Amino acid sequence: MDALSDLLRAVQLSGAVFLNGDFKAPWCLITEADSGLRTAFLPRTDRVVSYHLITEGACWARLVDGSGPGLRVETGELLVVPQGEAHVLGSDLRLQPIPSAPLVSDMLEKSPGEVMHLSYGGRGDTTRMVCGFLGFDDTMGNPLLTSLPRLFKVGLGSGIESAWLATALAFATSEAAEPRAGTATVLAKLSELLFVQAVRRCIDMLPENERGWLAALRDRYVGRALAHMHARPAYPWTVDELAGNVGLSRSALAQRFTDLLGQPPMQYLAHWRLRTAAVALRNGSRSVGEIACAVGYDSEAAFCRAFKREFGLPPASWRRHRLGDPEAAGTGTEPAMAQRSP
Repeated sequence: MDALSDLLRAVQLSGAVFLNGDFKAPWCLITEADSGLRTAFLPRTDRVVSYHLITEGACWARLVDGSGPGLRVETGELLVVPQGEAHVLGSDLRLQPIPSAPLVSDMLEKSPGEVMHLSYGGRGDTTRMVCGFLGFDDTMGNPLLTSLPRLFKVGLGSGIESAWLATALAFATSEAAEPRAGTATVLAKLSELLFVQAVRRCIDMLPENERGWLAALRDRYVGRALAHMHARPAYPWTVDELAGNVGLSRSALAQRFTDLLGQPPMQYLAHWRLRTAAVALRNGSRSVGEIACAVGYDSEAAFCRAFKREFGLPPASWRRHRLGDPEAAGTGTEPAMAQRSP
């Protein structure tokens, strides 16, 4: 499995569409995925990505804190806010924005979880969009979200890619405009697909000198090394073996890896093993010892020490805390661990 697919699987991506918007100039709104929206449309989630799919017309967007220039988003483009931050959308960003939450509060209260329709603005040019968000579990420390720009847009691309995205766009528009049985589920899955495609397009558009996790995925050598480690995290990898598999010398791979990711290969692997273990603890009923072996540790004791350094709690206490045990956060000890070979 490639590293991007592995991460998306591990973080349990879940999507939702909450609004079919019809806006006429002049208009300018502040919007964010607040707790009310999140509770109504998503299961409990650690992090939220906001997005807006422009189906007709165009608008301008910027973050509320004013950082970065305004971004013009046109028909067929997807606007993504990876950190779920409050942002401004409008026909003209010089207008005084108003919060969008009061405009949908009655609909949200009467029909929680159903796609809402909002018409707003004056009598000028029309902009239509489908708005949604995606929830992530943040057990993995999510290098993906922190590598993405705080606000960005992607287009339809070209060729086959353009054809299926155009079809998806038309389908999303019709589903949001005329909800039927299962519409929420259909749009949720479609939003997940669109987000993955947005990330892939973002990787393609990265500057040549970019650093970070996404740039590492694109690198022909480091990307392949990441794929090997993600495919077999428990394997006793060495830098020499990884370098041989990707066609570089040991020193060249180590330098290239560190330049792009800010840490050497074995340190990245150690962190990834622990985060893989955290996902297993959160989602399953396997014992701590079984999980330790599954991620490549020779003993439960060594695994427990490493896990506590990474997450601040021993594995069993961390699992109870994630499952809502109020006493688990104060627990700092584990039962004695028997030595075990993988």
